[in-house]
Amino acid sequence: MNDVAPSETTPDRTPEPSPPPAAPLPGGIRGGLFAAYLLRLVVLALCYYAGARLGLVWKVAVEGAVVTPFWPPTGIAVAGLLYFGLRLWPGVALGSLLVLLDMGPLSWTALGSVTGSTLAPVVACFLLHRVRFRQRVDRLRDGVSLVFLGALLGMLVSATIGCLMLVAGNHLRLAQFWPVWSAWWAGDAVGVLVVTPLLLSLPKLGRPRSWVQTAEALGLGAATAALAVLVTQAPINLLFLVFPLLVWAALRFQLLGAAVSTTILAVAATGAATDRTGVFARQDLITDMVTLQALNGSAALTTLLLAAVTAEKRNTHRRIAAACDDLAEMVEVLAPPGRGPRSFPAGGRTGQRQV
Repeated sequence: MNDVAPSETTPDRTPEPSPPPAAPLPGGIRGGLFAAYLLRLVVLALCYYAGARLGLVWKVAVEGAVVTPFWPPTGIAVAGLLYFGLRLWPGVALGSLLVLLDMGPLSWTALGSVTGSTLAPVVACFLLHRVRFRQRVDRLRDGVSLVFLGALLGMLVSATIGCLMLVAGNHLRLAQFWPVWSAWWAGDAVGVLVVTPLLLSLPKLGRPRSWVQTAEALGLGAATAALAVLVTQAPINLLFLVFPLLVWAALRFQLLGAAVSTTILAVAATGAATDRTGVFARQDLITDMVTLQALNGSAALTTLLLAAVTAEKRNTHRRIAAACDDLAEMVEVLAPPGRGPRSFPAGGRTGQRQV
C-alpha cells in the first residue's frame, strides 16, 4: 500500500492509538456473577420441584402409566429460561432429577426422562428466540409463537423421549405407546399454555390506576373462580358458560387477566377431572382426559391470542398518538413568527374545495 504525502488537500492524519485490551474482571466480580448464576439455578430447580409436587396431586393412570393432565413444571421451566437465558438449563435438569429421586430409585431410563424433560423447554425457548418472541406477549405473533412453538411443538420432545424410556425399561408395552404419549404431551403442553403466561405477566403487576380498576379485577377473579367451580362440578355439561368471563379478562387486562383467569379454570377443571366429579363423573377416563385437555387448550388459546391482539392494537394507537403529537410540535416550530399554525378550512382534510 502506497503512502500518501501530506498536502493542502490531504490532511496529515496520525493513526489513532488502538484501544487497550479489556481488563479481565476482578476475582470478586467473577465470583459474584457465578454466585448469582448458582442462586438462579437453585431457585429454578426448587420452583420446578414445587410445581411437580403440585402436578402430582392430579396424577392419573393411563394404560398402567402414571401421567398428569396438567404439568406446571414445563411452564415454569420455559418461563425461567426465557427470563434468564438458556444457560440456566442445568436448573431444569436438577429440578427434574429431584422429582425422580422423590418418586423412587434412579435407573438409566429415569435419567433418559430427565434428558427429555430438560430438552423440551430448551427446544421451546430456542424456537421462540428464533422468531424474536417478546416476553410482553403484546403482538399477535408472540401469542401464536408461544402456543404453537413453545407449547404444542416444543413439548413433543419430552413426551416422545419419556414414553420411549418407559418402553425401553419394560414399563410400557409398545401397543400402549400412543395413548400414554398423547396424555403426556397434552399435560406438558397445558403446563406451558397456562403457567408460562402467568409467570411472564408478573412484571405487569403494579399499582392499579384507580379503585374502580381494582374492584373490577377482584370481582372478575372471584366470579371466574365461582363459575369455574360451578360448571366443572355440575352434573350436566355447562363448561362453555365460563368463556365470556375469560374473554372479558383478556380484553380488559390483557396478558395478566388472560393468564390468571385461565389458571383458575385449569385448576378447577383438572381437579374435577382427576376426582371424577361433576361433568366428568359419567364418562370413562380417556373421554375425561380428552374433554379436559380440549377445555384447557381452548381457554388458553382463546385468551392468549385475544390478549395479544388487544395489546397490539393499544400499542398501535399509542404510537399513532405520539406521532401526531410530534407532528403538531413540528408545525409549531416551522410556523412563521407571529403566526399560529395554519388552520384548514372545512372539508380541506377530505380534499373538498370550498366554493
